[in-house]
Amino acid sequence: MKILFTKTALGLLALGAVMSSCSKREQSQKTGITYNDKNNGGYERFRQSHPSPGPGLVPIEGGTFVMGGSADQDITYDYNNVRRRVTVPSFYMDETEVSNQDWLDYLHWINITFPQDRELYYNAVPDTLVWRHPLSYNEPYVDNYLRHPAFQDYPVVGVTWDQAQDYCSWRTDRTNENILRETGKMVAWKDMGKKGGGGDAGIAANGQPFNTDIYLNGQMTGAGIDGKKMMPNLSPNAQAGTGKGGKAVRPVRMEDGILKQAYRLPSEAEWEYAALALAGNTQFENIDDGKIYTWNGMGVRSAKKKTRGLIMANFKRGNGDNAGVGGYLNDKADITAPVRSYAPNDFGLYNMAGNVNEWVADTYRQTSFEEFEDFNPFRGNEFSNKRLADPSKGLYAKDKYGKPIKDPAHANKKLKYSELLALQQQNTVAQSANPNAPLATTPQTGSLPADSLLPKNSGKAYNPDARGEKDEVNKALYGATTLVNDHSKVYKGGSWNDMAFWLNPATRRFMDQDEASAEVGFRCAMTLVGAPEINPNGKPHYPVKKAKPFKTR
Repeated sequence: MKILFTKTALGLLALGAVMSSCSKREQSQKTGITYNDKNNGGYERFRQSHPSPGPGLVPIEGGTFVMGGSADQDITYDYNNVRRRVTVPSFYMDETEVSNQDWLDYLHWINITFPQDRELYYNAVPDTLVWRHPLSYNEPYVDNYLRHPAFQDYPVVGVTWDQAQDYCSWRTDRTNENILRETGKMVAWKDMGKKGGGGDAGIAANGQPFNTDIYLNGQMTGAGIDGKKMMPNLSPNAQAGTGKGGKAVRPVRMEDGILKQAYRLPSEAEWEYAALALAGNTQFENIDDGKIYTWNGMGVRSAKKKTRGLIMANFKRGNGDNAGVGGYLNDKADITAPVRSYAPNDFGLYNMAGNVNEWVADTYRQTSFEEFEDFNPFRGNEFSNKRLADPSKGLYAKDKYGKPIKDPAHANKKLKYSELLALQQQNTVAQSANPNAPLATTPQTGSLPADSLLPKNSGKAYNPDARGEKDEVNKALYGATTLVNDHSKVYKGGSWNDMAFWLNPATRRFMDQDEASAEVGFRCAMTLVGAPEINPNGKPHYPVKKAKPFKTR
């Protein structure tokens, strides 16, 4: 009897606690309005959480470090990595390089989604001819390296910087689409081919593939797209929908915190910071020991008992020595190696030294380290705006692949609505007269109010292309006295065919963005939003008090 009474009492206490917590909804700290209540206008507030990394990524806690600081000497006399202290925000980075299997997934999607578009597929195929050399028999790699299952876990090569960017965009959309379909926010994969459930895999009922920007703008919704577990719509203007009991529902928004940030190439600063992984040598902001490579120590051989003497990365030890002596191959690779070969660094990243060089997002300039900002440094910004098909409704213009069309940014500040409409009208008239005419980036004189798009007294036209910012080299000299231009992109890390010097994270080289090599691959990164601290447990923190609830009576 006592046991039954005890259980009943505990049950009632638990029920009371639940009811009490349900009755204490969060309030606006500035107006006192209760959140998530459809009766007062439907103001929404979502659980503030640290977003988890996307598939394949590991978190990298940012901080300050010295770019170029791990370079012992500049034996090439390029003077292109002058030491500079900078701060890198926290971010996510791929645990491994993008593999051949990853790229074949990309090609497969193109093949099933746009089966008639041979140009799109052709442009996405890596250049396997990068293996060819006049005095080397590499034809087996030309034929087999990308597609044979023996190489499926090897890093993809022959990929240009432009192709890597396209892959990042594709990966973003496929990751977010998979999240929405697996959670019921969009039609589930298994229902895609059913009547009224959409089209083929990856194709929505409107005949276009999923795109994150288009979806977030509310341009992908309706029958054949909406799932069975969509978000409740608390707005008083919402109409009865497809939810249970005809409840109003809506697509996912950025504010819900469900979708992932875009995959992208890491910046040069992010890449160098992640490769060094000095966090493994840090205690209470004191760095105990620096690094020359991505591991500790001055040498390139393992000092651990089980692997003592083994080379710790895939690189070329000397002329004619790519693998070691037969019978006891040291680094276990003659060309590239599987992406999970060798020990990871202190951030858990594989092959940040050797195997293949890796593209980063930066445009190359010799003096970048001296010129860029000390917080989140990056050279290569080309600011753009999404073109509006209908400014009055805020609808994005789309290309034939269902992606938003992007135009160069018009100004370094938000346009007034009247300016936006005038610019859109100007471009509409120009496009109707000549479809091939370039779009205007600034409204015509007399079409706007008196206020200028430019800052007061600037006297200088806005340039959305910042790749050559602070570069004093005359562009007319490109190709004559210098090979560096706005299409020169940085790659880092050293490869299977490089000497140990290039394994140092501070070293940097460049190549044109539409060129490829058998020694260059890439990995993706993702912006981490919110608090920069990755593992707060066990560390001192100032207490954060919750706001006091407002009482109207």
